[in-house]
Amino acid sequence: MGTEKSPYDRTTDGTMTFWGHLEELRGHLIRSSMAIVVFAIAAFVAKDFIFTKVILAPKEAYFLTNRVFCWFSERLSIPALCINADPVKLINIDLAGQFTTHIVVSLILGIIIAIPYIVWEFWRFIRPGLKPKEQANSRGAVIVISGLFLTGVLFAYFLIVPLSINFLGSYQVSGLVENHIALRSFITTVTTITLATGLLFELPIFVYFLSKVGLLTPETMRKQRKLAFVIIIAVAALITPPDVFSQIMVGLPLFVLYEISIRISAKVVKDAEMA
Repeated sequence: MGTEKSPYDRTTDGTMTFWGHLEELRGHLIRSSMAIVVFAIAAFVAKDFIFTKVILAPKEAYFLTNRVFCWFSERLSIPALCINADPVKLINIDLAGQFTTHIVVSLILGIIIAIPYIVWEFWRFIRPGLKPKEQANSRGAVIVISGLFLTGVLFAYFLIVPLSINFLGSYQVSGLVENHIALRSFITTVTTITLATGLLFELPIFVYFLSKVGLLTPETMRKQRKLAFVIIIAVAALITPPDVFSQIMVGLPLFVLYEISIRISAKVVKDAEMA
């Protein structure tokens, strides 16, 4: 009696079957998940450093950004520039609040730290389907994608987050109402801003792929500059506190990335025409 052929076997011409691709993808997803778990465990173990020196640091006066702003405040005699001189007070009102926050933060950090490896795993999955020239042109894709994301995260962490904490933590509708910020609210604000900014910094990558499949052209992007500017401002307002300064600080680099994306789109279209 013959052995039944496995659905994961290759076809007669050597190409991989649909089920074979799914099995291959499953392997990449498992390895990516394992990387996230490993880094999350490391972050969980390093609790004191992660929370005291990283997560909660932007609200403290000793944080680099706060010290720089306060230095300029003294030199320019503009007291308003000194931010987070009086750190906001955090409270926990849930019995398991600090423990669950510890777990959530560890998972988020695990994802952020594992991003380069995750991108590399997905690159290994799609690479066999690319032509030799496409493989050569996208050789640095892992570095670029990871670099843009981490740049966005660091930009948000060192600039947008301290400004947001200063604005939201000190804002009062009345002097009769004191601010005692819940730990979970603080963590949610910090993680939302950093992750959202990291994803927004991937704009050139999205433009590259949209241009590659013919859904976007540099001419369209040039004609829609004004609309893009409005969208960028709207997105910046969505992920930042309701103050103009923070929105400008997010919107400006995004607009620069938009201009860079136009050049990327033009190069993709030019290469397609020459092919």
